[in-house]
Amino acid sequence: MKSLLVIGMGRFGKHLATKLMELGNDVMIIDKNEEIINTLSASFTDAFVGDCTNPAVIKSLGINNFDICFVTIGDNFQSSLEITSLLKEAGAKYIVSKATVDMQAKFLKQIGADEVVYPEHDMAIRLAIKHNANNVFDYIEIGQSYAIYEIPILKNWIGKSIIDINVRKVHHVNIIAVKKGIELISSPDPHYQFENNDHIIVIATSKDIAALTNLIDSERKATKNF
Repeated sequence: MKSLLVIGMGRFGKHLATKLMELGNDVMIIDKNEEIINTLSASFTDAFVGDCTNPAVIKSLGINNFDICFVTIGDNFQSSLEITSLLKEAGAKYIVSKATVDMQAKFLKQIGADEVVYPEHDMAIRLAIKHNANNVFDYIEIGQSYAIYEIPILKNWIGKSIIDINVRKVHHVNIIAVKKGIELISSPDPHYQFENNDHIIVIATSKDIAALTNLIDSERKATKNF
């Protein structure tokens, strides 16, 4: 369990704080809008009304007691900069600030943010990649080169095992789980035999996943035409 501070209760801030609470953390929320805090206060460990661009407000929060401070203000970048800087000066252990463009991220890091997130940007990329191909059901980026994808299996894999197909060598993807409806088999045995409608969760580059999903597309088109 961690002690967390979330500053700014816009849509992103509320969703973030709610999920952090659901995961069993102590979460303090703060926003300058009293109506918002009154609505949310019963759901969180602590909830305060305050303008965090005021150094006195930041000082009153006991910043060094929090494991992570999140700055989730989305409509006023100047306020995000000021608050991030004040948190750093107050001794925050780790600061995560929200940005919408690269230039904002650059400034936030310069004045103290340890991590910058782009929720709208990241979701847009995820949706674009997911819906660009017919056979990508989900996608999570894990670095500049690799991502985690959920894709269906090739029909000619049915009845064959992971080791029979030699997926890593032939297709250059690493299977980390098999999804059967709502059931997830993590780290599947190499002798696991694929069944109809199985999905696989794989780590791969965009180039290798494109090659594999193109094979799946071609296979389905051939089956349909036949």
